[in-house]
Amino acid sequence: MDLQEKIKSFPEAAGVYLMKGKKGDILYIGKAASLRKRVLSYFQTSRPHSPRIATLLGQVAEIEYLVTRSEAEALLYEASLIKSKKPKYNVALRDDKSYPWVKLTHEEFPRIFITRKKVEDGSLYFGPYTDAGLLRTALASMRRNFPLRNCRKFPKKPCLDYYIGQCLAPCVGYIDRDRYHTIVKEARLFLEGNREELLRNLSQKMEGLSREKRFEEAAKVRDEIQALSGVAAGNQRPGWLEQLETLKESLHLEVIPRRIEAFDISNIFGSSACGSMVVFVEGFPDRNGYRRFRIKGVQGIDDYEMMREVVGRRYTRVKQEHLKKPDLIVIDGGRGHLSAACGVLRKIGFGDIPVIGIAKRLERIYRMGASQPIDLPRTSKALHLIQKIRDEAHRFAIGYHHTLREKSQEASILTTIPGLGPRRRQELLCHFKSMEELKKASREKLMGVRGITEKLAERIEETLQ
Repeated sequence: MDLQEKIKSFPEAAGVYLMKGKKGDILYIGKAASLRKRVLSYFQTSRPHSPRIATLLGQVAEIEYLVTRSEAEALLYEASLIKSKKPKYNVALRDDKSYPWVKLTHEEFPRIFITRKKVEDGSLYFGPYTDAGLLRTALASMRRNFPLRNCRKFPKKPCLDYYIGQCLAPCVGYIDRDRYHTIVKEARLFLEGNREELLRNLSQKMEGLSREKRFEEAAKVRDEIQALSGVAAGNQRPGWLEQLETLKESLHLEVIPRRIEAFDISNIFGSSACGSMVVFVEGFPDRNGYRRFRIKGVQGIDDYEMMREVVGRRYTRVKQEHLKKPDLIVIDGGRGHLSAACGVLRKIGFGDIPVIGIAKRLERIYRMGASQPIDLPRTSKALHLIQKIRDEAHRFAIGYHHTLREKSQEASILTTIPGLGPRRRQELLCHFKSMEELKKASREKLMGVRGITEKLAERIEETLQ
């Protein structure tokens, strides 16, 4: 595939592009609102180029790109990359004095703001940036994820920034120094383009909060991870790209598996059986794409049939709604689970999607049609990524299974109440929508349900409390 044909496959998304020479050296770094349109424009014969650009294009052998959520965020990465890699043809930023910077101050509670003056005061400076307007937009977006103060002096009461979620009010002690500096560290990693370390730290933080049953705080960190997962890391060759290229080579895939979907089944003796699907895009979880499946058509214990049902339901919908197909499917299980999934995919017409199974005991990788399993070294980056995806699918399935079991156990309490038969139990659950709402209901509200007398409402109230 020649360079222009490859560029036509670039996404219509904002991001940063890196033009590289034959030896892999970076020649030029730029940002774009649409990667495909911007990069293709360089190769339009109808467009005259300056001698500098013409010389640059004559040396370009490869172009890589990094997707971001917006052009404003692409601006942040463009500047950090130019500063660290110093590409030969990025002459615009050689004179730093006239361009704006992002300043992270050296104070007990550091501030973050835009400045055109760079002084030796112990502060950290990021940039410079060529577009002040886009930089302001980027910083406003960034402060929603990293709500650091920008006031010169502490006010006596929280200002507007606190009420719109762009500051945590250290001025009145709403956040302590240690927690504030954790956010400072996260903001610094973001500005330096080190997304992988930032997301890893946030994931560990979320898991710690979940273990401590601080679920509301964990949910906020999860939302932050989701928001930042769309931003590409600012490295010459991103770690996720290296990992995915290793995975491509290890599994003998035709394309880099940028989108991976993984499945797991969870049941205990056939009870509350369910399945899960998780999605990883460019090596990171895309939680908006996660899906849960309550098993409907399988009785008893039959993991293979459950896998057929879940995979069938997922890709029938993908086909009907013309959704994006994955580059790779990961099945939690060995040959049997893999065969079940591949069989249903062929029936749907998706037999061309690569599918692998990973067996837990020996961590062997199975591919349909291969006579022998693939034994990757324990140190393999490809194996680590597969394990990470498999474990996330398992975690998600187990979580849903526990939820279903709790609901089932709660609902079974109703069967112990004298005088409350199947029909009235159904009436109650339909009226209040959930056991949680039913538990909160007063005696008067219970009596508002057809067939529930005062005496029966009293029994229900006493039992549920």
